Amino acid sequence: MTESNQQPQYTDEDFMRRAMVLAAKAEAEGEVPVGAVIVHDGKVVGEGWNRSITQHDATAHAEIMALRQAGQVLKNYRLLDATLYVTLEPCPMCAGAMVHSRIGKVVFGAHDLKTGAAGSIMNLLSYEQVNHHVAIESGLLADECRAQLQAFFKRRRAEKKAEKKARQAAEKSQAQD
Repeated sequence: MTESNQQPQYTDEDFMRRAMVLAAKAEAEGEVPVGAVIVHDGKVVGEGWNRSITQHDATAHAEIMALRQAGQVLKNYRLLDATLYVTLEPCPMCAGAMVHSRIGKVVFGAHDLKTGAAGSIMNLLSYEQVNHHVAIESGLLADECRAQLQAFFKRRRAEKKAEKKARQAAEKSQAQD
């Protein structure tokens, strides 16, 4: 019997689930839970999760972090045959970076109705006047990706409300002294 040197065949869902693990990592660091994975020739070449708060860098979105890593791994900023998996629809900045990277395809989970630039409020990835268009697949594990984000923001609102209540109680206590 001959040995097979073939790599395991992963599915789009497998890569999106990996992005969700990275999103959980972002959340554990106090960041908005968004994760991204870049795949080239069936191999993960870039991963990222939101780090804007911890790095004090507005550009440290999951997609940007993954694009940077993939460029280093492949020794080329042009990612023509790569696919980027991300848990939330890319914002305009990230969509612009994808166009510049010449990435082949983006697959995202949850739609972003506030800043989505892959179809929800605009579509920079297929904008007629740009020199590269990115194929888009939306809605992969959308319910799970959306639930991950909704749970984070629900928890965050509850924490802010509790902080406000505690601050008001402390102020009231000081005023009575």
